[in-house]
Amino acid sequence: MTTLPNILILLATLLTVFAVGAFNGLRQLLGAQVDLLPALMVYTALSSGPPMMISMAVVGGLSFDTLSANPLGTSVLPLLLVGFVIQLRRDLILRDQIYAQLILGLLASAVAPAISLLILLTFGQSPLLGWGSLWQWTVMSGGGAVATPMFFALFGWLNHALGYQRIIETSFRPDREIRRRRN
Repeated sequence: MTTLPNILILLATLLTVFAVGAFNGLRQLLGAQVDLLPALMVYTALSSGPPMMISMAVVGGLSFDTLSANPLGTSVLPLLLVGFVIQLRRDLILRDQIYAQLILGLLASAVAPAISLLILLTFGQSPLLGWGSLWQWTVMSGGGAVATPMFFALFGWLNHALGYQRIIETSFRPDREIRRRRN
């Protein structure tokens, strides 16, 4: 694998964290912030190796925690767990099917905040929990489900536009004529 897809994933990670923190229109409209990092982790786990997945989890988790009220490092472990579970079974996952991308994005976006909440409660933090949290969790899960196929389409387009496409050569030459005759 070339380095271009890895650079694009890390750049998209930083841009995603920046976009979630900078643009509040969707957050004010829905009443909840959509976390796109689990959706990006689904793409990374299905298309890259473990070193890239770990890098994306560390860079994305620390960047997200820097801009949120979470203690630093809280989001890294949930992203890593989601990525490792997907990568363990990536040979069985239909990564090119949109419904599989939707389901994986939904599950990853539902599990990652739940693990983050469990980590916060384990370390004695007291996050605000109530009935509104259920709405926020639903919006986050749905947003991640919708964003996952968009990440696959975006990276497919970027890899096609910027990446090196191999030319497959065959042994058949179209200008060669085969003469057949009887003996």
